[in-house]
Parts: sequence; structure tokens; C-alpha cells
Amino acid sequence: MESSISVIALLLVISVPWALGGHDYGQALSKSILFFEAQRSGYLPHNQRVNWRSNSGLQDGKASGVDLVGGYYDAGDNVKFGLPMAFTVTMMSWSIIEYGKQMAANGELGHALDAVKWGTDYLIKAHPEPYVLYGEVGDGNTDHYCWQRPEDMTTDRRAYKIDPSNPGSDLAGETAAAMAAASLVFRHYNPAYANELLSHARQLFEFADKYRGKYDSSITVAQKYYRSVSGYNDELLWAAAWLYEATNNQYYLNYLGENGDSMGGTGWSMTEFGWDVKYAGVQTLVAKFLLQGRAAHHGPVFERYKDKAENFLCSCMKKGTRNVQTTPAGLIFRQRWNNMQFVTSAAFLATVYSDYLSSAGANLRCATGSVQPSELLRFAQSQVDYILGDNPRATSYMVGYGNNYPRQVHHRGSSIVSIKVNSAFVSCRGGYATWYGRKASDPNLLTGALVGGPDAYDNFADERDNYEQTEPATYNNAPILGILARLSGGHSGYNQLLPVVLPPLNHPDPSAYPKTLPSPVSSSTPITVEQKMTSSWTAKGKTYYRYSTKVTNKSPKSLKDLKLSIFRLYGPLWGLEKSGDSYVFPSWLNSLAAGESLEFVYIHTASPANISVSSYTLF
Repeated sequence: MESSISVIALLLVISVPWALGGHDYGQALSKSILFFEAQRSGYLPHNQRVNWRSNSGLQDGKASGVDLVGGYYDAGDNVKFGLPMAFTVTMMSWSIIEYGKQMAANGELGHALDAVKWGTDYLIKAHPEPYVLYGEVGDGNTDHYCWQRPEDMTTDRRAYKIDPSNPGSDLAGETAAAMAAASLVFRHYNPAYANELLSHARQLFEFADKYRGKYDSSITVAQKYYRSVSGYNDELLWAAAWLYEATNNQYYLNYLGENGDSMGGTGWSMTEFGWDVKYAGVQTLVAKFLLQGRAAHHGPVFERYKDKAENFLCSCMKKGTRNVQTTPAGLIFRQRWNNMQFVTSAAFLATVYSDYLSSAGANLRCATGSVQPSELLRFAQSQVDYILGDNPRATSYMVGYGNNYPRQVHHRGSSIVSIKVNSAFVSCRGGYATWYGRKASDPNLLTGALVGGPDAYDNFADERDNYEQTEPATYNNAPILGILARLSGGHSGYNQLLPVVLPPLNHPDPSAYPKTLPSPVSSSTPITVEQKMTSSWTAKGKTYYRYSTKVTNKSPKSLKDLKLSIFRLYGPLWGLEKSGDSYVFPSWLNSLAAGESLEFVYIHTASPANISVSSYTLF
């Protein structure tokens, strides 16, 4: 049966023009960013758009004496794996760095920044000391034994860390790369936060380089799920590349130049790029440095990096000496289990490199001859078009895009009725009995999720227990953000080799707001929140606004245990203390009597932050 299906598929490929075009890349971009909100762990913000989710993992890290609330679940389970989470943040950041302008034009830059910050806020928590990094919360074995929505989790939430005695250079290196890349994203919008990220990135790189070892030898519970097959040399080079990009510090430039040969950066011709193997990403980034004229005296070494970057792209286009495998209809195929991760990551590198070459007035050098940048971009587009439905099954592998997309996704949260619809507890094994085996569409639409995708013959079975094909992952989505932004917004002649300049966020002019702004809370709440812009000034070409915010207890009782959610805050705040993902009374204030008020202030370069009341107690 399999051979006959593949023959039919091949005949269809020959006779039908699959590149039908006409895809709404802007809509696909919006949906792909929305997926990350479904993967959030911790206290969800008041402007959460995936409304079938609720708070979860609120005790994460507590047993270890550290706050690890927040971050992302990696895929269809409820474990927080540090290595793929950090890679996800790196690739989201790279997408914004290259194509933030196009995201802004599509109205999605703010959402993309929020998605990155949700990850980096957690990574900061996971790095409480210079040489300590928590790399996993939860255990894949116990988690996979249960089928529960995250809000009902009863599984082991133990936290696992690396330190000098139990090193993990790959995990620390990838997390350093994520922090450094994200610092570039926030440099314009929140300089203090960007500097904080850079400080963590530098410490983590030093930790990774000084205490070398594979993280899964220290966090052994990760071996079955995210084993570091490639070792840690690629992550050390990857981190150095991103730190050089973020700081222009010659130390990191020299690290790339002096270690490129010995660590495999110039020696490995790759046929994959993903959360484990970073060489192709390193090679592409270093090639960018070379094209920018930033190689200094390391030009010959950087040329060898560039050669390997181009070998990878040529192999993807089947124009090299050792080409990647593709399905009969042309999709990159690396492995049966979640093949989509390799498709989006390779297509992303093809997209950015096509723009690097265009900006440099150069072509791609392949064994079969010279390839123009436009042809490289068309290849990336062909992979995206296949994902969005131009394939023998006419199936969109992005949930919620088009009419024919997976309905039985291997994902605990989407496959079980929302806790907001039915709050009845779903037990560990009860979820399997009641929900896992249902031959029906998921009760909650996992909008924007990219599932594992078809097999080597373009076949796909939309079944919940078919985890190899129907499970999504954050690192499937992260690279496609940039590709979709590029395809949606075009290029507009921008030189991709110039320093990164991200556009301003589409914040309304603060002066257009009324002087007093109530928070978006229920009219029945006994607590009011009023914001006033009290002053503004311009420094170094930026306009800063000072906001005074007054919280008033309108009830006849005293108020305590107040928690505020503050979103879209891009500067320092005084008068409250941070507790997890919420803001609470300062240490000198325990309660507000009836009629009393508390005032706090913050300064940033945008319109007022979104402030809402999360919880409180009246007594």
C-alpha cells in the first residue's frame, strides 16, 4: 500500500503545479505567533489571547528554593526543557532582528516581542547565579505517563540544574546565544532590559566555556527527549557569534576565528540545522560578518565558515555534492519524528542568506554552478507554500490556516476540554481514557501550531496518537516567523548587512490619551487603577514619558495580598515589588485601609503600560 501511494503522489507531483501561490503570509504570521501563547506556563497576563488556557505550573522551582514559574512548554507535553526553549528564543529573536520592519508593517511586532520576552523572563529566572542554570522543570517519563491539561498537572515538577560540578556547555551556550540575540531585539525598546540580558549572556558563555561538558550527562532525565548528540562545540561557537553580533567585542570575534577549525565550525558540512546541531546557523552568521567586513584578520577562517554555510544551502536545493533528502513533492525530509523542525530552520537560513547575498551583490556558489539570491528565496518560499497547503494532500500543516488542517493534534491542552468550560479535574490516567483516544476534533483550536508533518512519501495521518506527525513544537514555529514576515512584507531594497535598526512599536501617541486612564477591570471591582502622564522629555532622539499610577481601595474593607499584572512595560518602575510575574505591595506596606491609595511611577518610551488587577483579599 505504501509503495502504491508514493507512486500516485509522484504522478500527481508531475501533473499538478503545486506552487499555486496566493497564500496569505501575513495571516499565517499572525497565527504562528499566536501559537506561543498556547504554550505559556505560569501566570497568564490579562491580555492573553488564547482564552482556553489558564494559569499552570505555579509551584515550579519552589522545592529547589528558586522561582521557575513561567516559560514555555516545548511541545504537546507539560515539561519545560531548557535547551529547545532557549533555541526557540534565539530563532524568534533572529527573525525579529532580520525582519522586524515587516512584522511591524503587519501589526505583529509587539506580539513577537511579547513572545520573546515571555521566554527571556524565564531564562533570567533560570540563571540565579553566574555558574548555575536550571535546564529542566518536570520529567518526561512521568509527564508522558499522564494525559492532563497543564492546569491540572499532578506530575513531578522537580527542577534540574547544571553547575561547575555538573556542567552543560551546550545548554549554557544556547541560553547565552538566546540572551545575546534577544538583547539586540530589546536594545531600542528597553535598554535596561537589553543590558540585563547581555550580562546574563556573558556570564553564561563564560560558564559554558570554563566548565565544559554535555548537559545531558548532568541532567540525565533529558537524554530520552533532548539528547545532545552534536556535543557542545557548536553551541560555544553559536554563543560567541551572537555575543559578537550583540557587543562587537573583539574577544568573541577572536574566539570564532581561533576556534573555528578545532571546534568544527569550518570543518563540518551540514545537512541539518536545529535545536541540537547549530553549525549551519553559526556558519551563516559568520558569513554575514564576513560580508559586512567585520572579520578583521580572521578573513581566511571566516571564508571557510562561509564555504560550509553555502554547502548547506546548496545541499538543501539539491545543487551540492551531498544533498538533503526530500519528499517526492519537494519537502525537506530528515526524519520521521517531527520532521517539520528541519524544514522551517533550513528555509529560514535560505531566506536570510538570500538577502545577505542580495545586499552584497553576490551569488550562491554551488557544485552545479552559480545560484542567484532570488532562486534561494524561491526555494524557501516553496517550503513554506508546501507547509501551508501546496502539497499532494492539499493539507495545511499549520493548525487553523486554510480549510484542511490537522484536527487531532497530539497536544494535551488542546485535546482536553478547557478548564474554563469544564473545571472538573482531569486525572493522570483519566485523560488518556476520556480524551486521548477520542476520534474527534480537538475541543480547543491550537491556532498557528506547526505539526510534525508528512512522512518521506508526503503521506500524513491526522490522528492524535500519531505523535511523530501530529505533535507541534515551539522550535518548529520560531524560524518560520522570519520567513513569513519576509514573504508578507517583501524586502523594499533594505540592505540586510547594515546594522540592525528596528522600527518603533505601533504605540498610540501618549498625548492623545485622556489625563486619567482606568485599568481594564470589571466595573464591579472595589479597586481602581488610574494612570496619569506627568512629564515627558527627549534625550538622544528618544521621547521618554513618566507615568504616575494610583491604586485606590474603594471598598469598605481593608485590602491585602494585591497582585497587579503589568504588560507592555519597557522601562524602570518604582513603588512596587516584583513577585513572580506579578507586582505586589512594597515591603513596607502590608495593606490598604478603606479609601486609601498607593502610588507608583514608571518611565518608558511608549504609551501607558497595560495594568490590571490579578487578585486581592478583602478583610
